[in-house]
This record gives sequence, C-alpha cells and structure tokens, in this order.
Amino acid sequence: MAKCEICGKGPQFGHHVSFSMKHTKRQFRPNIQRATFYEAGRKVRKYVCARCLKTQAKNF
Repeated sequence: MAKCEICGKGPQFGHHVSFSMKHTKRQFRPNIQRATFYEAGRKVRKYVCARCLKTQAKNF
C-alpha cells in the first residue's frame, strides 16, 4: 500500500458504523501525491502525503 516517503504515514484501520451500529472494517488512506523535490541540486520524485507537501512548500 502507499506510504509517505518523508514521514512514513500509511493506511490506518477502523470501522464503518452503520445506523444499526453494525461494525464493518474499513481503511483510512493517507492523501499520497507524487511530487518533485530538489536534493543536492538534483530533481527527485517522491510519493509524499499532503501534509508533508504543505510543510515542504512552507519551508521554501
């Protein structure tokens, strides 16, 4: 499954809870995006979550 290459965030698990209170399994998936970064003067493509992408944009 997809995982953020910066923070390591991956899918988490929980339950759908219906009106009748029946619990079925579900997944909470992180918002993974493909982004280009510059590391040591080179372009590097990474899969990162939206939070890390926002933080990286704020630091530049």
